[in-house]
Amino acid sequence: MTQNCLWRGFLIVVLSVVLAKPADAQSGGEKIVSTGTIVAVIVAVAAAVVVVAVVVVHGSSKKRTITGCVNSKENGMSVTDEKDKRIYALSGNTADIKPGDRVTLQGKKIKPKGTDKTLLWEAKRVAKDFGTCQP
Repeated sequence: MTQNCLWRGFLIVVLSVVLAKPADAQSGGEKIVSTGTIVAVIVAVAAAVVVVAVVVVHGSSKKRTITGCVNSKENGMSVTDEKDKRIYALSGNTADIKPGDRVTLQGKKIKPKGTDKTLLWEAKRVAKDFGTCQP
């Protein structure tokens, strides 16, 4: 999490504490919950929603990458992911990708459609080229 996000969360907590009004003593016929308590709960819920939204947006904006060896196929190229050992057919920006190289590609996984169920990786760019694959 970035330092900017942490400062936002800290600011939300500080404002919640500062703006919360202390509860007054209750007497027999008055309200059970004070207005200050209601305000504090609303501010805390709003702060929680903001923190969750920041975390979700931060998580969804991460760069997705795959690292593996590129192989040549009859229909194009494929890459074997080193982490899960799955084979993905390559699409997208494949101009800088050479068969036989070990690369890290930025892009996204595309769910297979149709009957072949071939996994597909849409490459945006080559993040790192490690050179020739080692057997």
